[in-house]
Amino acid sequence: MTAVTTPVLSDSTDSLLRFALRADAVTTGVIGLAGVFAARPMAALTGLSAVQEYAVAAFCVLYGVAVYFLSALPELRRAGIGVLAANVVCTVAAIAVVETGVLPLTGFGVAALLASAVYTASFAFAQYRGLRRLR
Repeated sequence: MTAVTTPVLSDSTDSLLRFALRADAVTTGVIGLAGVFAARPMAALTGLSAVQEYAVAAFCVLYGVAVYFLSALPELRRAGIGVLAANVVCTVAAIAVVETGVLPLTGFGVAALLASAVYTASFAFAQYRGLRRLR
């Protein structure tokens, strides 16, 4: 008699990191797509030019696609560290832009930029937790 064993699928330690990366990718991509279609109205609300809004939206779409493909890698540690670092940099950059007043943001623009800092910090925290669970 022979025993047939199959790998246990529920013993995965990368599920939280994989989920956090995919959620980050999909959410950022969807926000970017919405930004592409609403760049002109958003420019009037935030104080940025329409070109700047289009550029940010296009970056979000490309970032979302890249992170989604990275989330499918069999080995996630390096990709997770890279995306975590990118999210931390975006969080710090958003706060720095608000603090220095480099861009002519309206009150809504400041609120939107600070909301994006909270958003990226939240995903960075989830990705950090996922990295800690990896073996």
